[in-house]
Amino acid sequence: KGSWVLSLFYNRSPTIMLTLYKSMVRSLLEYCCPLWDPHKVSDIQELEGVQRAFTARIAGSQDLDYWERLKKLSLMSLQRRRERFILLHMWKILNGSVSNDVEIEFVSRPRTGIKALVPSLRAGVTAFHQSL
Repeated sequence: KGSWVLSLFYNRSPTIMLTLYKSMVRSLLEYCCPLWDPHKVSDIQELEGVQRAFTARIAGSQDLDYWERLKKLSLMSLQRRRERFILLHMWKILNGSVSNDVEIEFVSRPRTGIKALVPSLRAGVTAFHQSL
Protein backbone atom coordinates (compact mmCIF):
# COMPACT_ATOMS: atom_id res chain seq x y z
CA LYS A 1 0.00 0.00 0.00
CA GLY A 2 2.90 2.35 0.79
CA SER A 3 4.42 2.05 -2.66
CA TRP A 4 0.99 2.55 -4.23
CA VAL A 5 0.52 5.82 -2.31
CA LEU A 6 4.02 6.97 -3.28
CA SER A 7 3.39 6.19 -6.95
CA LEU A 8 0.14 8.20 -7.12
CA PHE A 9 1.16 11.31 -5.22
CA TYR A 10 4.13 13.31 -6.41
CA ASN A 11 3.86 16.02 -3.75
CA ARG A 12 6.13 14.96 -0.88
CA SER A 13 5.24 17.70 1.61
CA PRO A 14 5.15 16.41 5.19
CA THR A 15 1.51 17.36 5.78
CA ILE A 16 0.19 15.50 2.74
CA MET A 17 2.49 12.51 3.13
CA LEU A 18 1.74 12.05 6.83
CA THR A 19 -1.99 12.28 6.22
CA LEU A 20 -1.76 9.63 3.50
CA TYR A 21 0.53 7.44 5.58
CA LYS A 22 -1.61 7.57 8.70
CA SER A 23 -4.88 6.93 6.88
CA MET A 24 -3.87 4.44 4.19
CA VAL A 25 -0.71 2.64 5.31
CA ARG A 26 -0.35 2.70 9.08
CA SER A 27 -3.99 1.77 9.61
CA LEU A 28 -3.35 -1.51 7.76
CA LEU A 29 -0.12 -2.22 9.64
CA GLU A 30 -1.83 -1.74 13.00
CA TYR A 31 -5.14 -3.48 12.36
CA CYS A 32 -5.89 -5.69 15.42
CA CYS A 33 -2.32 -5.30 16.63
CA PRO A 34 -3.06 -6.31 20.26
CA LEU A 35 -4.07 -9.74 18.92
CA TRP A 36 -1.23 -10.51 16.56
CA ASP A 37 1.59 -8.53 18.21
CA PRO A 38 4.76 -9.87 16.56
CA HIS A 39 7.49 -11.13 18.87
CA LYS A 40 10.14 -12.19 16.34
CA VAL A 41 12.74 -9.51 15.71
CA SER A 42 12.57 -10.17 11.96
CA ASP A 43 8.80 -9.57 11.92
CA ILE A 44 9.16 -6.36 13.91
CA GLN A 45 11.93 -5.13 11.60
CA GLU A 46 9.83 -5.93 8.53
CA LEU A 47 6.92 -3.86 9.83
CA GLU A 48 9.20 -1.01 10.88
CA GLY A 49 10.77 -1.20 7.41
CA VAL A 50 7.51 -0.07 5.84
CA GLN A 51 7.45 3.05 8.02
CA ARG A 52 11.20 3.54 7.54
CA ALA A 53 10.88 3.46 3.73
CA PHE A 54 7.84 5.73 3.66
CA THR A 55 9.27 8.39 5.97
CA ALA A 56 12.51 8.46 3.98
CA ARG A 57 10.57 9.82 0.98
CA ILE A 58 9.02 12.76 2.81
CA ALA A 59 10.44 16.12 1.80
CA GLY A 60 13.00 17.47 4.24
CA SER A 61 13.68 14.19 5.99
CA GLN A 62 15.72 12.29 3.39
CA ASP A 63 19.08 13.05 5.06
CA LEU A 64 17.98 12.06 8.58
CA ASP A 65 18.26 8.62 10.12
CA TYR A 66 15.07 6.75 11.01
CA TRP A 67 14.85 7.85 14.66
CA GLU A 68 15.53 11.49 13.79
CA ARG A 69 12.82 11.34 11.11
CA LEU A 70 10.33 9.98 13.62
CA LYS A 71 11.15 12.76 16.05
CA LYS A 72 10.93 15.45 13.36
CA LEU A 73 7.60 14.11 12.05
CA SER A 74 6.20 13.56 15.58
CA LEU A 75 5.73 9.83 15.00
CA MET A 76 6.36 6.85 17.25
CA SER A 77 7.85 3.57 16.11
CA LEU A 78 5.23 0.96 15.23
CA GLN A 79 6.55 -1.29 18.01
CA ARG A 80 6.07 1.46 20.60
CA ARG A 81 2.54 2.11 19.30
CA ARG A 82 1.67 -1.61 19.56
CA GLU A 83 2.96 -1.71 23.14
CA ARG A 84 0.86 1.36 23.94
CA PHE A 85 -2.27 -0.15 22.37
CA ILE A 86 -1.82 -3.37 24.34
CA LEU A 87 -1.45 -1.48 27.62
CA LEU A 88 -4.51 0.63 26.88
CA HIS A 89 -6.55 -2.44 25.95
CA MET A 90 -5.52 -4.25 29.16
CA TRP A 91 -6.47 -1.17 31.20
CA LYS A 92 -9.88 -1.11 29.48
CA ILE A 93 -10.42 -4.81 30.27
CA LEU A 94 -9.38 -4.25 33.90
CA ASN A 95 -11.82 -1.35 34.29
CA GLY A 96 -14.69 -3.03 32.43
CA SER A 97 -14.74 -0.65 29.47
CA VAL A 98 -14.49 -3.55 27.01
CA SER A 99 -15.50 -7.18 27.31
CA ASN A 100 -13.01 -9.73 28.57
CA ASP A 101 -13.52 -12.32 25.82
CA VAL A 102 -10.12 -13.93 26.38
CA GLU A 103 -10.91 -14.42 30.09
CA ILE A 104 -7.84 -12.62 31.37
CA GLU A 105 -7.61 -12.79 35.16
CA PHE A 106 -6.19 -9.93 37.21
CA VAL A 107 -4.47 -10.73 40.51
CA SER A 108 -3.64 -7.95 42.93
CA ARG A 109 -0.68 -8.40 45.24
CA PRO A 110 0.37 -5.77 47.76
CA ARG A 111 4.07 -5.98 46.92
CA THR A 112 3.99 -6.26 43.12
CA GLY A 113 0.66 -4.65 42.24
CA ILE A 114 -1.80 -5.94 39.65
CA LYS A 115 -0.73 -8.81 37.43
CA ALA A 116 -2.62 -10.02 34.36
CA LEU A 117 -2.85 -13.78 33.89
CA VAL A 118 -3.43 -14.43 30.21
CA PRO A 119 -4.67 -17.96 29.47
CA SER A 120 -3.01 -20.05 26.81
CA LEU A 121 -4.72 -19.62 23.46
CA ARG A 122 -4.84 -23.36 22.85
CA ALA A 123 -6.53 -24.16 26.17
CA GLY A 124 -9.57 -21.90 25.80
CA VAL A 125 -9.98 -21.84 22.02
CA THR A 126 -13.36 -23.00 20.76
CA ALA A 127 -14.01 -24.56 17.36
CA PHE A 128 -15.50 -21.26 16.22
CA HIS A 129 -12.38 -19.27 17.11
CA GLN A 130 -10.06 -21.86 15.54
CA SER A 131 -11.80 -21.38 12.20
CA LEU A 132 -11.18 -17.62 12.24
